[in-house]
Amino acid sequence: MHDFALDARTATAALRDLFDPTPLQRNDHLSARYNAEIWLKREDLAPVRSYKIRGAVNAMRKVRETNPTQCQFVCASAGNHAQGVAYACRHFGVHGTIFMPVTTPQQKIDKTRVFGGDSIKIVLTGDYFDQTLSAAQKFCAEKGAHFLSPFDDPDVIEGQASVAVEIMEQLGYAPDMIVLPVGGGGLASGVTGFMRQVAPDTQFRFVEPLGGASLTAALASGAAVTIPKVNSFVDGAAVARLGACTFEMLKWVDPADVLLAPEDRICTTMLEMLNVEGIVLEPAGALSVDVLPSLADQISGKTVVCVTSGGNFDFERLPEVKERAQRYAGLKKYFILRMPQRPGALREFLMMLGPDDDIARFEYLKKSARNFGSVLIGIETKDADNFRHLFGNMDRAGFSFRDITADEALAEFLI
Repeated sequence: MHDFALDARTATAALRDLFDPTPLQRNDHLSARYNAEIWLKREDLAPVRSYKIRGAVNAMRKVRETNPTQCQFVCASAGNHAQGVAYACRHFGVHGTIFMPVTTPQQKIDKTRVFGGDSIKIVLTGDYFDQTLSAAQKFCAEKGAHFLSPFDDPDVIEGQASVAVEIMEQLGYAPDMIVLPVGGGGLASGVTGFMRQVAPDTQFRFVEPLGGASLTAALASGAAVTIPKVNSFVDGAAVARLGACTFEMLKWVDPADVLLAPEDRICTTMLEMLNVEGIVLEPAGALSVDVLPSLADQISGKTVVCVTSGGNFDFERLPEVKERAQRYAGLKKYFILRMPQRPGALREFLMMLGPDDDIARFEYLKKSARNFGSVLIGIETKDADNFRHLFGNMDRAGFSFRDITADEALAEFLI
């Protein structure tokens, strides 16, 4: 009989040739807030700053053991999986061809090249990932190479299970709960597959980005399905379709244990972890911490492990993260104001602003109106309640305005 736990331990032992276990750290800040023992499994501190190296190395090791002449590997990825495969190729002395979308940020391309060196070739093709994947699979078939899936592969899942093996070794006992981010489901499948065998009393909570809820959709349908639209902000977990292998290992999950994290709220968590703890997390890496407020009544007095799955964050995105966090917290709003075209109207509006209100954007959208002109205004403040006072003042003065902060289409076009 197939012994998943034994295979996971074997995979973990093989990883020690490459890197030490990632830290399992008790977080005092979160523990005090939730009256619980909150531990962070710091996959953001792995050699490629994500757990993806585990599955890539394990899958490549097993292919090489069964077919030592296989020296050609292929993957399609815009981020962490590409870096894991590149690292594995250099370790095993094989050649990898890594397909990435043309739109991949240069920082990710450069990091992948650093990890792979002369062992890899990077091919930029396709504006969208589906096009990139298709090109990679076609190339793979033509060259007789082995395709390394980012998650839908039993050997990749087995490699990701090493996260759970380390948690048990480092903690010394089974935690009450493990909180896991979900994209394609490889990490969640591996960790739960191991823990359900060795520590059946441990509970799990799963977190998906609101704009990429592929596990939620699969559980509702009873099979992996493609969700029609994906918000790509949480790029490490924004997957349109759960894997067939991963769904098979996760179909037991109670939908009530799957939580959805709004993209803008994740930004507040990223900033808090950076500012308070000095921990750099990518959006997917912050998912498990982001849902702790929703679990507060369930985790009090318990031992909880949150897997921080990755820290590949491009700081050029920091202004966007701050913007999203402010909007989620109600500290920044955008609205279109119909400004009366008369002397003193602008001054009248400015006098309505409170001492903590700052104008972040001010742009006339229409200057030819006879009686009114439309103005796009962005306001930042220190207390969300300040907007209630501002909008009340505007209503009483007869200023017509429309709050477009939550209007995704308008906000994307204008802001």
